[in-house]
Amino acid sequence: MGDAFIRHIELLGYEKRFFPSQHYVYMFLVKWNDLSEKVVYRRFTEIYEFHKALKEMFPIESGDINIENRIIPHLPAPKWFDGQRSTENRQDTLAEYCYTLVNLPHKISRCLHVVNFFKVRHDDMNPVTDSQIKKPEVFLLPKDSKKNLTDITGPIVLQTYRAIADYEKSSTSEMALKAGDMVDVVEKSENGWWFCQLKNKRGWVPAAYLEPMDGPDESEEQEPNYAGEAYTVQKSYTAVEEDELTLREGDTIEVIHKLLDGWWVIRKDETTGYYPAMYLQKAGEVNTSVKSELRNRGAPPRRSTIRNVRSIHKQGRKQISQETYRRHSRKYIQNQRKVRGNSQNKANVIIEKDEPEDNKPKAQPAVPPRPSKDLILNRCTESTWRKIL
Repeated sequence: MGDAFIRHIELLGYEKRFFPSQHYVYMFLVKWNDLSEKVVYRRFTEIYEFHKALKEMFPIESGDINIENRIIPHLPAPKWFDGQRSTENRQDTLAEYCYTLVNLPHKISRCLHVVNFFKVRHDDMNPVTDSQIKKPEVFLLPKDSKKNLTDITGPIVLQTYRAIADYEKSSTSEMALKAGDMVDVVEKSENGWWFCQLKNKRGWVPAAYLEPMDGPDESEEQEPNYAGEAYTVQKSYTAVEEDELTLREGDTIEVIHKLLDGWWVIRKDETTGYYPAMYLQKAGEVNTSVKSELRNRGAPPRRSTIRNVRSIHKQGRKQISQETYRRHSRKYIQNQRKVRGNSQNKANVIIEKDEPEDNKPKAQPAVPPRPSKDLILNRCTESTWRKIL
């Protein structure tokens, strides 16, 4: 795959924060060329500094040489004091700016300056907060707000899920849930943590606590792949449940089933069990800072550990037992050994068939019996008679 670039940027709203002092940050949903979607937070002062640097990089396109050549959109400078009203009023302008930016010529819209500015940062995943100070307030852009140019790319339809049990958050980046809460899922991460919104609240929620509204969600999960996909363990984990595996950092394993709750079924030699997906990395893949930050989070809860589940899909959900995983893994490994053994035997036969004639041992002629004297007298010449008589 080529260099990363942004396909679409949508302004979701803004957040009012109180640490280290009161300020506002805008929330953006950034869609990348690899089909991933990330939520990032930026102050308007940061956005304006980014805008000024972009204009300096492309003076012709910014209209500094000839105003008629300007294609980079305008952005008003921040006010001396930005309050909530100015932050809210600026949303339409900012949404239009982002749409125009992404649709500029590739030399601008896909340059490193743009790509790096909208990449996920550490504080996007774990914003700096103080538990003693008032928690951030989230203000989402109203769905019935004035239509802007970002609608041309098509609206983003968020899936609605229901909470199947109460969940108490363990960090400021998470969101607490009550059984029956309806949440919109903004981002699904394969590590088992999903970024959701509930009214004007946003945060990470374990996928195991959510179920879709229209039916069992096993259709969203991949089928088991007993051939296995090579992964490397990036963080050690000690098994808590009987069907989990204990592994050390650096171990190489095979993933045979990727489950939505972030606990994948893996195979180590001939042993199978569950392991947190966020502690695994595909073999040969370069480690990234974003993945490193995710691995510093705790593993999400497993579906099987959730108590008092109030799920309308509990009975209809297809589940695979650990014994089934082990049995099929053993069958697969044995079949692979048979295939390798048969191919080796065939190779040996082919070598024997194709062996050159010169290398094969030649058959020795049989020694005939010595003829009797009567036979010699009847069939041989006189000179032969004299030699033997």
